Amino acid sequence: MWQGLLVCITLTAAGVGLARLPALADSGISPLVIALLLGILVGNLPISRRLTDTAAGLKFATRWLLRTGIVLFGLSLTLQQIAALGPKVLLLDILVISSVLITGYVIGTRVLGMDRETTLLTSAGSAICGAAAVLATESTIRARPAATAMAVATVVLFGSLAMLIYPLLYPLLGMEEGLYGIYIGATVHEVAQVVAAGEAVGPDALANAVIVKLVRVMLLVPFLLIVGQWWLRRGHGAAAEAGTGLVIPWFAFGFMAMVVVNSLVRLPAPLHDGLVLVGQLSLTMAMAALGYETRIERLRSLGLRPFILALTLFALLLTGGGLASRLLMG
Repeated sequence: MWQGLLVCITLTAAGVGLARLPALADSGISPLVIALLLGILVGNLPISRRLTDTAAGLKFATRWLLRTGIVLFGLSLTLQQIAALGPKVLLLDILVISSVLITGYVIGTRVLGMDRETTLLTSAGSAICGAAAVLATESTIRARPAATAMAVATVVLFGSLAMLIYPLLYPLLGMEEGLYGIYIGATVHEVAQVVAAGEAVGPDALANAVIVKLVRVMLLVPFLLIVGQWWLRRGHGAAAEAGTGLVIPWFAFGFMAMVVVNSLVRLPAPLHDGLVLVGQLSLTMAMAALGYETRIERLRSLGLRPFILALTLFALLLTGGGLASRLLMG
């Protein structure tokens, strides 16, 4: 197992180090994405084939470290933050998530002819919270590494594009700053990208954007519960093939437990920050392992269709999300 874990640790350290370089730090690209790209690069080098004892460590990272990271991600959210903007925010987020998921799955499978795994992962990443949603969904349906890597790449690409487009659109759309922050939080992919876009608009936009985004993150839990059962009934995934029963993403309940703890208990700052850091490093190591297991030829076989799907969903978020924000919160 140690060889696989050593590979993950090395790639994670490199990803964190590169993410702190001024050029990359200002871009908002997270260490998770850099670790994934480094993993793909290193995993496809001839020297990686000489490491024959990496499977156990990589599996540990993509299963247990991934779930640990998602559980600890709950410490970034409180119930008080959710209640602050009222029930309409919850309705807005549910509307955005459900419309993107349904539209994405229909277009991906029926129009573009994509496989169900890549379609679902790309749609989940666009609808909920970017790479974290892709990883959580992957852990529930046990998708192929190539499908996961492609889904992460697409949501990162268009989420990064959103960081540039949303501040530019603000003076053109005539929306009040706080409302525009709600629009950002309801439609931009990653938490870090929401922070960057909201901060570029103003303090009121930033505050509302973060809260609305964190509500979207919390809706990841019911989504995982629903998609796990739906995936099993449709006869997809490892659990269905093995003939096992109910698919329950227990780590989702761990995530909710951390949200409750973070809401009711004031942890010492060093402990809280340490646990958040452990969660971030766990997710980064899982991303590095997924990248390392991904082969370029498998990505090539997916073609441009995942990017077309992600572009379509980005356009839906940009237009439909803005309209929904005005109607529900304006």
